[in-house]
Amino acid sequence: MYAVIKTGGKQYRVREGQTLKVETLNAEAGSTVDFDEVMLVGEGSDVKIGTPVVEGAKVSAEVLDHGRGKKVTIIKFRRRKDSRTKQGHRQNYTEVKITGINAG
Repeated sequence: MYAVIKTGGKQYRVREGQTLKVETLNAEAGSTVDFDEVMLVGEGSDVKIGTPVVEGAKVSAEVLDHGRGKKVTIIKFRRRKDSRTKQGHRQNYTEVKITGINAG
């Protein structure tokens, strides 16, 4: 069974046992979090699609770690203007492991 959840302004397709990196969550490492915004849940022909969320559906996950992603370099260059800027950014993330999907 898989589900599509929404967290941090992004949507993720998840399965039980999968690990993924999401936007930073306010949770300690080792604790459990529940994602209530489930957009779709099911498998094969038995799929429930929410409008916009599936009522009563919930995805449980365990927080594994917090960290920072790889550096992304932003370069802005304007030709013939003697203007160039360089900037770096590292996005914070929370790594979670999906422990259960409840269709509701």
